[in-house]
Formats: sequence, C-alpha cells, structure tokens
Amino acid sequence: MTKASDLFIQCLEQEGVEYIFGVPGEENLDMLDSLSRSKSIRLILTRHEQGAGFMAATYGRHTGKTGVCLATLGPGATNLVTAAAYAQLGGMPILMVTGQKPIKKSKQGRFQILDVVSMMGPITKYTHQLASADNIPSRIREAFRLAEEEKPGATHLEFPEDVADEDTDSTPIKPSLARRPSAEPKAVSAAVKLLQDAKSPILVIGAGANRKMTGRMLREFVEKTGIPFLTTQLGKGVIDETHPMFLGCAALSSGDFVHKAIGAADLIVNIGHDVIEKPPFFMTNGSTEVIHISTRSAEVDPVYFPQVEVLGDIANAIWQIKEEILPAAHWEFGKMFAARKAEVAHTASIEDDARFPIYPPHLVKKVREAMPADGIICLDNGVYKIWFARNYAARQQNTVLLDNALATMGAGLPSAMASAMVYPDRKVMAICGDGGFMMNSQEMETAVRLGLNITVLILNDGSYGMIRWKQANMGFKDWGLTYGNPDFVKYAEAYGASGYRVESADHLAELIAHTLDTPGVHLIDCPVDYSDNDRILNHDIKQLSAAL
Repeated sequence: MTKASDLFIQCLEQEGVEYIFGVPGEENLDMLDSLSRSKSIRLILTRHEQGAGFMAATYGRHTGKTGVCLATLGPGATNLVTAAAYAQLGGMPILMVTGQKPIKKSKQGRFQILDVVSMMGPITKYTHQLASADNIPSRIREAFRLAEEEKPGATHLEFPEDVADEDTDSTPIKPSLARRPSAEPKAVSAAVKLLQDAKSPILVIGAGANRKMTGRMLREFVEKTGIPFLTTQLGKGVIDETHPMFLGCAALSSGDFVHKAIGAADLIVNIGHDVIEKPPFFMTNGSTEVIHISTRSAEVDPVYFPQVEVLGDIANAIWQIKEEILPAAHWEFGKMFAARKAEVAHTASIEDDARFPIYPPHLVKKVREAMPADGIICLDNGVYKIWFARNYAARQQNTVLLDNALATMGAGLPSAMASAMVYPDRKVMAICGDGGFMMNSQEMETAVRLGLNITVLILNDGSYGMIRWKQANMGFKDWGLTYGNPDFVKYAEAYGASGYRVESADHLAELIAHTLDTPGVHLIDCPVDYSDNDRILNHDIKQLSAAL
C-alpha cells in the first residue's frame, strides 16, 4: 500500500515534472512531506501564489510541458485565479494543485472553505476534486493530457487533506504516445489554389504558430515562395524578424504601417490565429479572403469568418502546402514592402532621441542592441509593450514574452525568473512598469534566494501609464492615475540584489551592458518619458501610413 500523497508525487515524477512552484499551507503538509523525499522534483517556494502561477505558466510556454504550482485552500486558491486565466488565454500548459479541508468529516466548520472547483471551472480546461486516493493516477494523467493538448491551457486538481492521508494500491499511469492529426489533403489543395491564383498574398503569424517545428516550416515556406509575413504580438519571433520578408508586428489595432501592408493584400493566410488576441485585421463581407491554418477550426466572430480552413498540426500543414505550391510570377508585393520601408524610416527618425528621462523608442533600440539573439525579454503590461512589439526585432521564438491575451500586470518579473531557470545560460531581462513591478516585487527575494541571473528594468513614470495615455486620448482630464514609488535602488538592495538608477541615455546603455554581463539579480530604475506617446502612436504613425 502507498500513501496517497506519496502516490501523487510519484505520478508527477512519471510526468517528468521538474519543479513545483508555490506557497504551501496547512492542508498541503502531507503532499509537502512526500515532496521532500522526491529525487527529481524541486520545490520553488515563492512569496505569493500569483508569482508561482506565472512562473509555472512561463515554464509551460518555454518547454511545452505542464508547469505545476501549489497553493492551499481559500485565499491561496483565489490568489491563483489571475495566473490561471493568464495561462488559459495565453495557451500555456499548467496544473494548479490546491489543498482543502477534510471532505469526509467536518474539521472546522466552513472556515476558509470555498467551492474552488466551481470557481476554476470557467478559467480552466479541466478542474476536479480528488475524492478517492485510488483515482489519483487517472486524474493526474487527464489533467496533464488536457493541459498540453492543443490549445494548451490551465488545469486544476483539489487535493483534500484527508484524501492525501489515505492508503491505496494504485500506481502511476505512464503517458501515452500521441501525435496531432495531419491536415486533410483536399483542404491543403484548396489553400494552394487560392494562393496560386492570388495577386498579393500575405502571411499573418499568430500565437498558435509559436512552435519550433512550425517556425522551421514557415521559414522554409517563405524562402521558397517569397511571400512576405507579419506577426501578431504573440507570434513574434516565429521567424527571425530581421528576415527581408518581414513586414512588421501588428502591435496597434489599426492605422499602423503594417495595416497598410495588410490592406495591399488580396489574400491573407492566417496561421495559428486565436480570437483572444487583438485582431491584426478586420474582416467584412466582400473583403479580402482569408485562409485559416490552425489546430482548431476558426471561432466565428463578427470580424473573423475565413473562407478556407486547413486544420491539424500546423507545421505539417505548412509543409504540405510548401511541397505543393509553386511560386507565381504574377505575385506583386511592392506596396507591402513600401509600407515596411516607411515604418523602418519612421522608427529610425525617432529612436536616436537621447533625451532624459528616456524616450521609449530609444529605450527599445538600446535593449535590442544589448541583448543577444537568444536573449529573453519578459514584459509586464503597459504602454511600453506597444513600443517593444513594434520596434524590437525578435530573432528567435519565445524571446519576447509579452501577454496580449489576458494582458495582466505583474507577470514580467516571475516570467523572467522562470525563463532564467529554464535557460540558465541565456541573458534574461524583465521589463516592467513601476506599477506592474510593485504587484509582484516580493519575488525579488525568491530570485535572490534561487541565485538567478536576471536584470529587472523598471520604467518609472510614477503612474499607470497605459491607462493615463488612454485617458488623454479620450479627452478626459489627467486625474486619478499617479502615485509615489519607493526608492527602487534601496528596495533592490534590501532584498540582496544590486540596484542602479539611470542618469542619462548613455548611462542606460552602460547599465544594461553591465547587468547582463554580471551574475546575480540586478534592478535598474529607469525614468521614462511617455509625453509623445499620443502624438506618435495616434497621430504621426496614422498620418504617415495614410499617406502611403
């Protein structure tokens, strides 16, 4: 016979789990004791459950394997809600394990008890209360299967303390070998015919294409056909964005140079599209035809109703199309490349502005210059996300981690920490607004304790800058969105990290170079000037692109 909590850990070991991120509570103590004897799973004790969830989700994004996080009942479980939604909308596989009071007898009345399973239902792919130790292997296998199955997402198991203490003769279930289905040949042929007959086709690469083999197949497709491509924010880096066929990132909803390129197309091949992302284009009746290539059929939306769908493994679908298609002499991409040339020229005209506080386009340029091709930047949610999405050329997949699905604040630092754990030999930088950083700043202690090598770049404007920009854009007075900050340098030092404050544009570049080359946890307090955001993003870009 085996104790249930021991069996639970054995099942996680069978699944190949490396880490459990979390904050244990009284109801997790049996599981914690069992975990202490595991030879292959490491507990990563965090300072808040949300940070643990963000770390588990980022682990899942990088590896494709389910990240596991742990919390107790009640407030511990509710603190995982944002991370659950972050993983669910962003397509990141995670398993959340929460404790619970005994379910077969009352221990403390209703103290701390919530219906966590029902709470998790709308924001997970699967949620279940373990009511019997005998069912642990099948429920864990099911949670992992669904977490990793396309589209990946969040799963949840509630593990009551009396069940954790039971004995059972059940044993772990070995994962099965499963392959995604291939696209149907007739659908592939229909897509090829549309492409061959089109005058100016274009590729739009979305979140679902962010897979290694898909990226390889897309590069080969682009190089064979010469068809240009653009990305959504979550599709950045699928193909090296220094590629001559790259047209830009749809960071803004409309009116940017890249939308002018889309407007020049008479056929859009939308790869890995998810309606959760902001649409890179809007369909209307009689508008440009769309080919939808994804693992799942298109969710019909008022602005998205593709005419042809190629469903199945995306890499295989692109390979099939690549093998069948022949480049057409009549294809014309001049207007698309003119739009890209205009965007590059516009960016070049503003990115060398070395004012202080730091100008966002200049900031992006200096970070890009400092980061190697495989370096990873992890962004919180804020107006700077638009600047990085537009102007930062991603060289490899999953080197620009930003959230354009849930678009939550507070994820930048935990995401950078998990990235540094998965890739300890790569340069990793968290880029956070001062507001987002403070939401999970306590994880600085975790980063120091773990001995991670990361740089945390805080963009300090003393306000919720994204909402403040929108407030101004809507004609409202500037009110209710500013605050004070701690001395970030002293704050970093209090955790045992190194703190620095940017004094000039030249100093920014020096500090970034120093922190990236020096082991340990580093924080850079960087004053930033957002005063031109509205003029550039809402006026200059739209005026210039409209003139093309």
